[in-house]
Amino acid sequence: MTTQDLAAWFTRVVCGVRLLPIGALPSTPAIYFANHSSHLDFTSIWAALPSSVRARVRPVAGRDYWAKTPRRLRIAKEFFNAVLIERQRVTVASNPLEPMLAALDAGDSLIVFPEGTRSLDGKIHDFKAGLYHLARARPGAPLVPIYLQDLNRILPKGDFLPVPLLGSLTLGAPLQLAADETKAAFLLRAQQAVQQLAK
Repeated sequence: MTTQDLAAWFTRVVCGVRLLPIGALPSTPAIYFANHSSHLDFTSIWAALPSSVRARVRPVAGRDYWAKTPRRLRIAKEFFNAVLIERQRVTVASNPLEPMLAALDAGDSLIVFPEGTRSLDGKIHDFKAGLYHLARARPGAPLVPIYLQDLNRILPKGDFLPVPLLGSLTLGAPLQLAADETKAAFLLRAQQAVQQLAK
């Protein structure tokens, strides 16, 4: 068992998420998108994926947070193979879309959080445009909605030790951007796809 496998098992135990069956996942590079309310979110999705899939899935995370200390940067880059993107001072040279597209083109899948930042009230807030731009740039990539429940209660913002509660992860059917779909219509449909999994 590798260090990553052990960490994934431990995360599933702590968060209560189950290992997803490989047959329920796309066989091609995909974009997994979910609601965001806890630092456990991307780890839980990563941990729920079978080892063979997990090896080619890269969480997308803000460089401003993960590059703040050498230790965080090492964890993000070496352990999770994260795609770190610029969120604070975006320029043409630091376009956050470029490293994500490069990862997809290399055969990797992505884990993204279209709300852009953690929700403090547990509600799903409006999706930002990044998911639309990814879908438009790579229309063949399956977009897989995921709903994460109670992870914000297991590890609330500002806490460092998890609370002994069980969360859950619900996987939805893949969707794709329609040829004539507007940005606003697509983002609303994607947000509703996650919200519907909560029911």
